[in-house]
Order: sequence, then structure tokens, then C-alpha cells
Amino acid sequence: MPRIAIRREDKSRWERRAPLTPSQVAQIVGQGVEVVVQPSPVRIFTDAEYQHAGATIHQDISSCPLVFGVKEIPIKHLEAGKTYLFFSHTHKAQPHNMPMLKAIIDRGCTLADYEIICDDNGQRLIFFGRFAGLAGMLDTLWAYGQRLSAEGIETPFASLNRAWEYESLEVARADVTRVSRQISKEGLPAGLPPFVCGFSGYGRVSMGAQEIFDLLPVREIAPAELERPAMPTEGTSHFVFKTVFYEKDMYRKIDGGEFNFDEFVRSPELFEAQFEQYLPHMDLLVHGIYWEKRFPELITRKTLEEMWTSSRKPRLKVIGDISCDIRGSIACTIQPADQDHPTYIYLPESDTAQINELDGNGPLVLAVDNLPCELPRDASEAFGRALTPFVVKMARAHGKDGLDPSLLPKPIRDATIVLRGQLTEKHQHLADHLPD
Repeated sequence: MPRIAIRREDKSRWERRAPLTPSQVAQIVGQGVEVVVQPSPVRIFTDAEYQHAGATIHQDISSCPLVFGVKEIPIKHLEAGKTYLFFSHTHKAQPHNMPMLKAIIDRGCTLADYEIICDDNGQRLIFFGRFAGLAGMLDTLWAYGQRLSAEGIETPFASLNRAWEYESLEVARADVTRVSRQISKEGLPAGLPPFVCGFSGYGRVSMGAQEIFDLLPVREIAPAELERPAMPTEGTSHFVFKTVFYEKDMYRKIDGGEFNFDEFVRSPELFEAQFEQYLPHMDLLVHGIYWEKRFPELITRKTLEEMWTSSRKPRLKVIGDISCDIRGSIACTIQPADQDHPTYIYLPESDTAQINELDGNGPLVLAVDNLPCELPRDASEAFGRALTPFVVKMARAHGKDGLDPSLLPKPIRDATIVLRGQLTEKHQHLADHLPD
């Protein structure tokens, strides 16, 4: 009988997600696949739930040729010859995970990565992005309320909790709706309106964030409208503004030519960022775009320093960097945060982070790199629903003679970074980044 394992997550005490839920395990067991689940005291689903679904609960998963996880696996737990499926964060040659990748190669393992499982059009099939956006927006609204409270300004946002403090997404949505009714009825404090939240990007992360923000009494405006000198202030206390930035809003061609998206992706060196012009007009920025080093930086340290050394205190209070690219497109995201300390004040003059402070001479940055784990039950359910159709086929690709790659579903085959100890053809470039 084919056998798979679900490993216990051990990267962080906050990681409560699972790649498959008990109900999904029951479906897989019903199709003739044995499932072994490592016991976990923190996983959102109990060991008893998995056992009731037909899984075997066992500490030792060495008998399982195929292992599913969520986050990176410590090198000491990688077993020779196994097939692993998890978020490895290696396909962009991330330096901190190159030793793990080398161990996978040296031990003759196979590695497929959820992040690059795509359809024929290049669209991702298995992802947590929406839940990163949902949790990130909840946390960003919480952070905004806390920062204003630290400045002596009380708003309805101060009564919101962080995402992980809610029993479910449904309960969180109800609480944001309560705040929405309060704003509609009582309005925001004098001097705050017009309240503007900007969203960089329009993908799953951004849409998840907007899904929460849209529970508020929202009016949407175009980016160009932010710069109008006559941006209304009267009569705007009973609703909030949002604006969504597309590539054409954030970048421009250096030679002054017309923006073309395909050209931008193909030759980003021909473009420069024009995003910083909008910063003085926003109270909140929620950042959720995919970024690589070849693209221009969106927000520079120079601009942040100019804003926070000006005689006029900036409107921008909080940057919710859901993408959490350290030293990436947003200069103030200089280190990751976690659920214990989710925010820090970025001090532009010294390029340092002020931990455990809500107010200071810089933006309050929320940069948590595992946001979906704050909504573990809902996130796992959606993720596992997308993963389940591939599991049985993957299990059956592992026979007595080992893994037969030809039996793997095409999206899994294409997402394979290492096959039986060898980098696959399209990932050969990673060899240049492996440690000696």
C-alpha cells in the first residue's frame, strides 16, 4: 500500500498549519493510501482528529517514502532518498537555505516546492497568499490603532485584535464589521480624515488584504486623485479611502516613453520607481507584490529620511509589508518580525529597528514572514483542498523500485527542484550558490 507522511512543523512555535486537514486525510485514506502523521502539540488539528480520519499517529516516519510539510525542514531531519514537498524557499537561491538544499542533494532526496507548482499558464495552484493578505490586513489595522493610541489618539481600530487572537476568520470579519459600523455612526477623530490606505499590487496577497479592508465603509479612489490639492477633508470622517497601485502607477520609463507591462517585466532596468510621490498622502500602506532584485526599489531610505526629518510630521503611520522581502523593495523592511514582536519602528537616520516601541521618528513596520499561520484552520483547509488532488498520484509514483518521475502529475514534475539527488534542468543555476 502506498504510504505518505505529514511531518510535525518545528520551525516556529507559532506554526500551527498543516498541509492536509483530517477530513482531507480521510479522503486520501479512502483511496488506498496509508497516512502517517507525526504527533504535534501545537498543530491546529489534534492527533485524535487525524486518528479518527484513519491516519496512524507515529513519531517515526522513516518508513514513508513521501513526506509533506509546510515550512523548511531542519537538515538533521532530512532522510536519504526521501521525496519532500514543502516551502523550501530555495528556487531564488535564498542564501539562508542553500545549506539545506545541499543536504537534500547530498542525501539523494527529491524536492518539489509548493511555491512553483503552476498550471500551463504559469498560475500558481497551491498557495497561502490570500491568507497572508487576510492576516496581514488584520494585523496592520491593529498596529495602526495601537500606534495612534501611543500618540494619544483613540480610534475604533484600537479595539481590534491581531489575527491569531481570533478563533476563526469568520469571528475576525465580524469584529472588523463592528468597527465599520462604529466609523459609519460615530466617525473618525477630528484631524485624522481623510483616512487613506494604499495597496501595492493586485494579486492574491493584495486581494486578501482588501477583502478585510473592504469590510470598512470604503470609497475607492485612483492613485492620481491622491495628489489633488483639493483632496476632501470635510465630511470624510464616516468612511475611509483606499487606492490600489498597479505597475503603471508605481513605475515609469526612464526615457519618458509609455509604460508597457511586458517590457517592464522583460527589461526592468529601463524603468524607475515613481511610487514615493504618493507616500505623503497615505496613512497606511499595505505592501503585497512579488519583487526581485532586478526591479527598481519602491521606497528608498533617502525618501524615508527626508520624510521623517521634515518639519511636518508625515501622515504615514504604518507600513504593513506582507511580502516581507528583507532589504527588498521597501527600504524600511530591514528584518523579519514574529508574532511575539510583530512590529518595529524603523529609524531612517540610523537605518535601524526600534523593537518593542509603537511610536518614534519613523514608520511603524509590520513585517511578519509567516502570516498565514495566524489563521491556521482556515488557511490549512483551503491549502489542503488544492493539494489533495495531487497526493494519491504522488503516493503511487513511489513503488518498490523507488520514485518513478513519469508517474508524477505534470505540475509536480515541473515544480521539482531536485530529483534523486540531482538539480533538475531548469534549476541547474542553483549549483553556483551551494556552499562548499
